[in-house]
Amino acid sequence: MAGAVRRRVGAAALAAVAWPMPAGCGGDGPDPAPAAARSGSPAPGGSAVPRSALLPPVAAYVDAVNGRDLDALAKAFAPGGQVVDVGRRFAGRDAIRGWAEREVIGGTLTVRGVVERRDGYQKLLVTFAPGGSGGFAAHYAFTTSGSAITRADLTYAD
Repeated sequence: MAGAVRRRVGAAALAAVAWPMPAGCGGDGPDPAPAAARSGSPAPGGSAVPRSALLPPVAAYVDAVNGRDLDALAKAFAPGGQVVDVGRRFAGRDAIRGWAEREVIGGTLTVRGVVERRDGYQKLLVTFAPGGSGGFAAHYAFTTSGSAITRADLTYAD
């Protein structure tokens, strides 16, 4: 049981953030987010962090998860990107896509705060609720390069 919960942490935490986004938001075109989200106002649905506080590739990932868009989620990562979900490593877009399909899509992810941000790096405090559960706190740390995520480290919050 503990293994199943751990597998869901990353998936769930990366899953659905509290602002809606249409499919196809991989970061290559204009920002399709609602004007309120772009303005820096808080995200709807209880998120404590406005979308504008997120690095663009991180926002693309969150939008894809929330929009349940598996293709856009995989596209948020560099071709050689990787996810480390509580010690389990998924390298490359195909592996990330498979992981997200099994464990991320369908949950709810709420960004509670930005723990750290610097050029090419952002660490978030999130609540991930897989399949409508009450959820749990996690840290998602993203390393980015240009418009893509190169690494996402998902761990339980202390």
